[in-house]
Amino acid sequence: MDFNERTTECLEWLKQEYAGIRTGQATPALLDSIKVESYGTKVPLNQVGSVGVEDARTLRISVWDSGQIKEIERAISEADLGVSVATDSAGLRVIFPELTSERRVQLQKLAKQKLEEARVSVKSARDDVMKDIDKREKAGELSEDEKFSEKEQVQKQVDAANKSLDDLYQQKEQEIAN
Repeated sequence: MDFNERTTECLEWLKQEYAGIRTGQATPALLDSIKVESYGTKVPLNQVGSVGVEDARTLRISVWDSGQIKEIERAISEADLGVSVATDSAGLRVIFPELTSERRVQLQKLAKQKLEEARVSVKSARDDVMKDIDKREKAGELSEDEKFSEKEQVQKQVDAANKSLDDLYQQKEQEIAN
């Protein structure tokens, strides 16, 4: 796997992680990580029902098999998202409370932690590429000038990847603050 693929993977991972961090708006992506016990196996929530937005702070889950309602309710409670679940004849409603300032601070810390994890992955990818360049120079495949120009090129890619990660973080920080 080349360096660009690894940095793109880091960006996609961070986007996915940030989709699961709740902001003021309720979005179906917030429930993507929830697994429900269904006929003896754990499956993603979207495989036992459809998730839609009812209003800014409420998601509606339309369950395909009404016998699954209790399992879905239990899975959401165990996920510890800080939400309340109400059951009615049409399925379940997941209600997200207003974010408190304390919760916003916790979410910003979590977003920062995810950013750091992504940065570590980019750094690890860079280190692997740098070792490969050094190895190729020692084997006589690269001149010293080529080694330095390749390392410079890799560092530019690292800087661009880190900038993209920072932009994602800034965007998420804004969402959490509002």
